[in-house]
Amino acid sequence: MRAADVLAKRLFEAGCRYAFGLPGGEVLTLIDALEKAGIRFILAKHENAAGFMAEGTYHRTGAPAILVATVGPGALNGINVIENAHQDRVPMLVLTGCVDADQAEVYTHQVLDQPQVFRPITKASFTLNAGAAHVIADKAVTIATEGRPGPVHVDVPITVADSEASGTGVLRTKAASVAPAGADLETARAALANAKRPLIVVGVDAVAEDAAEVVTLAAERLGAPVITTYKAKGLLPEDHPLSLGGAGLSPKADGVLLPLVAEADVVLAIGYDPIEMRPGWQNPWDPASQMVIDITAEPNHHYMHQSTLNIIGDCAASVKAILPDTGNKVWVDGQVERTQAARSEAFPIPTEWGPAQVIATCQDQLPDDTLATADSGAHRILLSQMWLCGFPRALTQSSGFCTMGCAVPLAMGAQIVEPDRTIVSFSGDAGLLMVAGELSTAAELGLKTIFVVFVDASLALIELKQRQRQMPNTGVDFAHTDFAAIATAFGGIGHTVRSKTELEAALKDARNADSFTLIAAEIDRKSYDGTF
Repeated sequence: MRAADVLAKRLFEAGCRYAFGLPGGEVLTLIDALEKAGIRFILAKHENAAGFMAEGTYHRTGAPAILVATVGPGALNGINVIENAHQDRVPMLVLTGCVDADQAEVYTHQVLDQPQVFRPITKASFTLNAGAAHVIADKAVTIATEGRPGPVHVDVPITVADSEASGTGVLRTKAASVAPAGADLETARAALANAKRPLIVVGVDAVAEDAAEVVTLAAERLGAPVITTYKAKGLLPEDHPLSLGGAGLSPKADGVLLPLVAEADVVLAIGYDPIEMRPGWQNPWDPASQMVIDITAEPNHHYMHQSTLNIIGDCAASVKAILPDTGNKVWVDGQVERTQAARSEAFPIPTEWGPAQVIATCQDQLPDDTLATADSGAHRILLSQMWLCGFPRALTQSSGFCTMGCAVPLAMGAQIVEPDRTIVSFSGDAGLLMVAGELSTAAELGLKTIFVVFVDASLALIELKQRQRQMPNTGVDFAHTDFAAIATAFGGIGHTVRSKTELEAALKDARNADSFTLIAAEIDRKSYDGTF
């Protein structure tokens, strides 16, 4: 087999069935190998969007995302999405073409040290060679998926891709699930068994480890209310009586939730990675006066918080090991119920047109199994508090890196995997304009995705911050765009809506459409004031 075939075969064995990117002469053999291995290559309009489409497939299949980019500008176009994968804990294989090492010594066109560029934003960077192709392919997959997932870069020289692989396969062993033992186990079990005000905080490590079942078990066994990060929404269904919803960026939510955290006598953090959280979540508890059991995939080097006991290991295995056989009567003063009521009051069902009514209407009108994606911006903070998730990964966003332009391609990647499912993306108008060209990709692929755009001709979150600091309006406003016309021009269906009734009609049409639908919801730029 060619070295490129070895790499492609290993990716297929890992469950990969899709790769995204833009071809160049330097990656033609690689794309050919992927296709021959059974991995469909999908052409995007920009490498950054291609990477987010790849991430969208990961959230639906569990297999690593694959981004393919040619040498130089193609590779560097993907830097944003690669760092996003790094901070949002997404296993991604970044496959880039490169000039052969001997040629690079006497040739300069588009030549740069790509591994040097990617090392700081990946878990590892390799240069493929024919003699060790099997080992490099295996290392790339396992490093990307083990522990806390992330991106791995593989530079593929032009002639190496075509060269016959001379190495041999490697023996792959799956690491055993690790749970606490000895004194730490007994300490944790005793603390949970005697807890009177237990509270659970859940994060992205638990999502990566598919720990939804054990999160529900722990909540119900302990009688503990559950707060999740935005990525962990749905690990405990948000209509569950112990759910307190998501947290991360909303000062309103923080004002309701953090006092309850401070009142807990035992905090059980299950896969909680604070990379998603705002500064208000620095040191939200006191390990000197509260028992804090922090179960994570990697040691704490972030110092956002500290714990009484940090267990490095498998979330599900660890929780099962430390749970007591029976629970106590807990939170007897009704504080959990008061917190839930206060949270509901903070984010009420809206009666007037604006971003909150757009979100509430979409949730009401779309099926319970709808998948949603959210771009960065003011709408994301509000939506992440309002959108109720009944299952894991029901809402996907960039909550670690918080980059714009992700919602549309994330939704498209998910739709490619599940073409008959209702999938909706929520973007601000600036975020949509960053990736507008991918609407043509959606049309080419025959996707039926629903793209909802909040149109206020402003960088609303930044404009809000300007006003809060009593600064003049500078650099945040732009021209109004006819997004419905753009959708039509790219082969989809466009609607402009200015009321709940018009939005309901557009959503009904979208569910019956044979192409993608873009719904431009016209709102006032100041309509986010006081909402989150």
